[in-house]
Amino acid sequence: MTNPTSETPTDAPAQSTPPTPAQDLYRHVNGEWIDHHVIPADRSVDGAFHILRDRAEADVRAIVEDADPDSRVGRLYRGFMDVAAVEAAGVDALAEDLAGIAAAADHDALAVALGRLDRAGVGGAAAFWVEKDSSSDLARLHLVQSGLGLPDEAYYREERHAGILAEYEAHLARMLRILDDATVGARDFTGSDIADAFDIGDAAAAAGRILAVERALAAGHWDVVASRDAVATYNPTAIADLPAGFPWAAWFAEMGVTAEAGDIIVMQPSYLGRVAQVWSDADLEDLRLWALARVLRARAAYLPEAFVEENFDFHGRTLAGAEELRPRWKRGVAFVEGAVGQEVGRAFVARHFPPAHKERMDDLVEHLLAAYRERIGALDWMTEDTRARALEKLSLFKAKIGYPARWRSYEGLEPVGELMADVRAAARFTHDYEVAKLGKPADRDEWFATPQTVNAFYNPVVNDITFPAAILRPPFFDPEADDAANYGAIGAVIGHEIGHGFDDQGSQYDGHGTLRQWWTDADRAAFEERTATLVDQFDGLVPTGLRELGRTDQGVNGRFTLGENIGDLGGLGIAVVAYRNRLAELGLPDEPDAYRDLFRSWALVWRTAIRPELSAQYLAVDPHSPAEFRCNQIARNIDEFHAAFGVRPGDGMWLDPAERVTIW
Repeated sequence: MTNPTSETPTDAPAQSTPPTPAQDLYRHVNGEWIDHHVIPADRSVDGAFHILRDRAEADVRAIVEDADPDSRVGRLYRGFMDVAAVEAAGVDALAEDLAGIAAAADHDALAVALGRLDRAGVGGAAAFWVEKDSSSDLARLHLVQSGLGLPDEAYYREERHAGILAEYEAHLARMLRILDDATVGARDFTGSDIADAFDIGDAAAAAGRILAVERALAAGHWDVVASRDAVATYNPTAIADLPAGFPWAAWFAEMGVTAEAGDIIVMQPSYLGRVAQVWSDADLEDLRLWALARVLRARAAYLPEAFVEENFDFHGRTLAGAEELRPRWKRGVAFVEGAVGQEVGRAFVARHFPPAHKERMDDLVEHLLAAYRERIGALDWMTEDTRARALEKLSLFKAKIGYPARWRSYEGLEPVGELMADVRAAARFTHDYEVAKLGKPADRDEWFATPQTVNAFYNPVVNDITFPAAILRPPFFDPEADDAANYGAIGAVIGHEIGHGFDDQGSQYDGHGTLRQWWTDADRAAFEERTATLVDQFDGLVPTGLRELGRTDQGVNGRFTLGENIGDLGGLGIAVVAYRNRLAELGLPDEPDAYRDLFRSWALVWRTAIRPELSAQYLAVDPHSPAEFRCNQIARNIDEFHAAFGVRPGDGMWLDPAERVTIW
């Protein structure tokens, strides 16, 4: 059988005997690699996912660099890589973005300018996306809180983030000084130069004014737990009924969104009231400075090197712990993918995803769905009425494997090879593509990821699971590997994504993607009793890297990570059932040690080395638990894991049977 630990470097220095799986499955498989692996200087995290991302990135680079220089892909990449042209353009490249802000004579005019900027890729106080409505088959605009320069509202109010907040204010001041210095000889676009158009002579004072606006907006943001609530965040609202104090209709009109498109779905309604209040109360000059900061953040990656380096110094080094800026070619590849991802993806599939891989994945999905049917049919806590609806939902799952059935067209996007012009053109093209869907039947076959994405997804409003081609590679999926390796890796990932349809939020949607209560009250109560135990298991767990630094106040939020933990628990548990059924199909004995490689494969896919700065940030904003807990804490709940490795009371991985959670 394939040994998943064989990827451990053989030339690593000798170390003490690794723990047994019964003591620590995660470190048994990954400990030597973690102890000796050096995270590349241009990133803050590395591991199994990231190795695949590196491979996909290199594959895409070859596609991009092989492209005709005069093609859409070629012009986009060429414009990004032309450093001399970017430096020569200087801050003149911002003229189009800043003119509307500088010329705004009142609050309403500034809102209109922000709407225009949003269409060109610069976000304002709120953001949106377009997808199927949760109560109909029409595409609707979903409006969500935004407007901050830090990852989450907690950074503006929690004492443990005070140091980061101070660093952020200093970063804003440095960006403004760079802009001020760069304005000498810059284009006269408002009747005065940039320095005169914005009050940035005292950069520190200006940064404080920007931060004050962000603090005011952050005070209205919902926290990460509340923002996960599928019911509380579903609020169909007419544009005319949005809170008075901000010119919503004019703002939307600049983005091509009118009342004729129907209701919008407001995710955090009380936040919009905060926006209206801030907009009414704040000084116009303070709002203009805040809007300037939004432009600088959105455009920094496409400006001269001084802006790029300062942007990286805070967002890369301070926030995430990276040591070096990513090479320009990597940033160029990412820009092209963001602009024409499926055009690149079509070439990626042709080169790297043979039809046989899709066929094998289809077979794996069927085995995982069959295992879910078996488990749901045998649940002792669920009544027959709810069970029937759960099985109906399962029967309506759709699996999207590898690549879309219909490729997206980018006809009409004509890059010119001038970076900032192409940035705006690509943003407007994507924006208009999304807005054109409003009020029309949603396309259930549409892909929101590219084939070269290393990830997997569940979308509750259409009840589908997506597995892009780039994740369907070792160690996640290997057509040549034995079944145990595949079921423990991609099988558990398939089970995880299906499991999102039955997690604390996904379970509130029926099989057609409609948000409605299809449970009996008794079944929902039984479900929540089990999920509460899972919350308690994860709540407060401190990642090893932070614990070793004494930062024990930074632990997992069990409520915030509940959905992903349910997905992991269901994913691994169902993978075990599916593998057992596979053994039966092959006439092989169902013995405890037959599952050992499955669990080793499960541990291997969570192999991760992470810098403490990013680890702390993930705890605040990422609904996934840290990799070590996704591996160990989930495995501790699986009976077959205990049997496979003879785990006994007193072992590090032991969990008393009465405390183990089985949901699906």
